[in-house]
Amino acid sequence: MGKEIKIWYDKEADYLEVLFERKEGYFKETGNDAVMEKVDISGNVIGFSILKVSALQKEPVSVMLENVV
Repeated sequence: MGKEIKIWYDKEADYLEVLFERKEGYFKETGNDAVMEKVDISGNVIGFSILKVSALQKEPVSVMLENVV
């Protein structure tokens, strides 16, 4: 069985947000300055965001997300 993932892109802000689960949480830093992970109150990753998405045309973004739901 598949899982629905929500994806939002704001062209003006050059911002991408991906949510694996739609529930309350907060964003925290990762090892990559452009990527923030969204975690729930238990610390499980429920999504992530990427700033300056247009920079991906030059090189890929790599980051480790822990405890993905």
